[in-house]
Amino acid sequence: MKKIIIPIVLFISVSLNAIGQEKSRHELKGDKLAFKYCFDKAITSYNRAKQLTPDGQHHLADAYYQLNKDSAAEIAYAKVISANNNIVPEDYLNYANVLKANGKYNEAFVNMDKFAGLKPTDLRAKDYMAHKADLPVLLQDDGKYKLVNLMLNTSDQDFGASYFKTSIVFASTRAKVKMIKRTSNWNGKPFLDMYIAEISNNELKDPKIFDKGLNRKLHDGPASFNKEGNYVAFTRNNYRDKSKDKVVELQIYFSTCVNEKWSKPVPFIFNNELYSTGHPCLTADGNTMYFTSDMPGGFGGADIYKTTKITNGEWQKPENLGNKVNTEGDETFSFIEEVSGKLFFVSDGRFGLGGTDIFIANLNGNTFENSVNAGTPLNTRYDDFAAIADGKTNKGYFSSNRTGGIGDDDLYSVDFLKGITTDKKLKGIAKDAKGDEVPNAFITLQDDKGKVIDTVTTANNAAYSFTVSTNKKFKLIGKKEGYTDGENQANTMSEDLVVVSDVVLLKKEIIAKSKTIEPKIIEGADLGKIVEFKAIYFDLDKFMIRSDAEVELNMIIKIMNEYPTMVIELGSHTDCRETKAYNQILSDKRAKASVDYIRKSITKPSRITGKGYGESKLINNCACEGKVVSTCTEEEHQKNRRTEFIVIKK
Repeated sequence: MKKIIIPIVLFISVSLNAIGQEKSRHELKGDKLAFKYCFDKAITSYNRAKQLTPDGQHHLADAYYQLNKDSAAEIAYAKVISANNNIVPEDYLNYANVLKANGKYNEAFVNMDKFAGLKPTDLRAKDYMAHKADLPVLLQDDGKYKLVNLMLNTSDQDFGASYFKTSIVFASTRAKVKMIKRTSNWNGKPFLDMYIAEISNNELKDPKIFDKGLNRKLHDGPASFNKEGNYVAFTRNNYRDKSKDKVVELQIYFSTCVNEKWSKPVPFIFNNELYSTGHPCLTADGNTMYFTSDMPGGFGGADIYKTTKITNGEWQKPENLGNKVNTEGDETFSFIEEVSGKLFFVSDGRFGLGGTDIFIANLNGNTFENSVNAGTPLNTRYDDFAAIADGKTNKGYFSSNRTGGIGDDDLYSVDFLKGITTDKKLKGIAKDAKGDEVPNAFITLQDDKGKVIDTVTTANNAAYSFTVSTNKKFKLIGKKEGYTDGENQANTMSEDLVVVSDVVLLKKEIIAKSKTIEPKIIEGADLGKIVEFKAIYFDLDKFMIRSDAEVELNMIIKIMNEYPTMVIELGSHTDCRETKAYNQILSDKRAKASVDYIRKSITKPSRITGKGYGESKLINNCACEGKVVSTCTEEEHQKNRRTEFIVIKK
């Protein structure tokens, strides 16, 4: 039930791509089974074929992928890629995902780079490019979580915990004594039912069927309840599906408990036989619901939506949570923790450790922002999903099919040892104006009101690191004998998991005895170009100052301090990708980042100003606005992602 929504487009090509090579009867049978989501049986048929067409090889790889058979999927996708026949960008994406699930991150990055190169504006590609450097941080266990595999788990699927009064309700395929045994065509396992278990010291005990009237012959569960426990929303198959696609989608149903008896389930008004709705999450008052759907108009795959009841009790039109949460991949299993104002959700479209990962987003007013990967050990290279939490006790539950468990999907308890946070890393290096490291510097971290949060003395590598809250502004102060104090500003407003902010300290003897450095003069140049400074460059869709850019900026700082009346104007630019409006905003951010870096280390900071020009001043023929598609290489686009400097006054 993790992958409840699978794009039908995966199977539309059954009769279209076979041209040029005849399919065997085993492959044709596999195609029919795959179309019906009978992936386990489809795999058997495909493997009986002596040779598969490129189309069949695609379907075999996808079938392994849907069943989390990652080792076999890796081999199958490798054949798809090596054949180089009708490869689409998603082939590289899927191959990268199974490589991550198998712990082969470097190889996964190679294929994700190819995917990002082919689809640079895809939200999955953007998130990968923005966060691939965060992998070491995500893999580091910093003691935030304590996990326990629960004793009630079986060899079957047990997942999707939900709070119900003083108990937990969850979904399970555990065996039941029945005259007729029904199984899902997806994986051959029994259908899901809802179970209830008592909480005892974080363990769940004495599991039993939640309510026979709510559990029927197909999938029922997971569920979500209001705080009083008298109103439930749950997922079940659409028994009356008569759509032509022959796929029984999932739908949301509601029931009310009166006199300890649950009423006949009522369907969600926005259920539709053409798409799925599921994974409901009710707020404490039961008047707002988050849920997952692949309804038209989303970003692609399954998205998370929000709906609220109006005064007459009807649900309003669902609102997509937007690209701060959703991607072209699948976002599922939302849970709103109202005490801390956090949204837990699951994604296979955002950068993670493999499989599906748990993310946490901050609620800011009516919107969510800064979706942060929860990191190790809550996330692994396997499927980790369906997290719930209690902000008062800082305890919760989640589900995973990681190794070391008892069965397929298992339930785990989690203690949030440092609270339910979306903390980030603020790190940097203490250095001098030349960029040389300054070890043993004393670094103080302050909030935006000047209150000291933490302090640290840099080691021999001059590096420092702080764990900080998201959506905050900070000030860093560096001190060391023989140096003037260095300062820098930083904030955690962006989605970056790691924020880099260095502190520059100037040697006092250099200030007292510095010799005049004559800037390089360009013969015949006007005053606006009297000094030649090298341009600095930026990564795709980023405005953070790179380490190679710091060298040039530090040289400008040094010269401006030698020439206290020098005035410089800088201009920042982007490449052609994205819209003109977006690129204007991005170039403004690059200009501000460049100006801020210099201002913090020069006298009379107003001597440096900047402006963004968007994509209006490309220095090569790499335009790609509207229907124009650029064939430029990444190196050619890089030349346009720049900040240039002009001396206005010497």
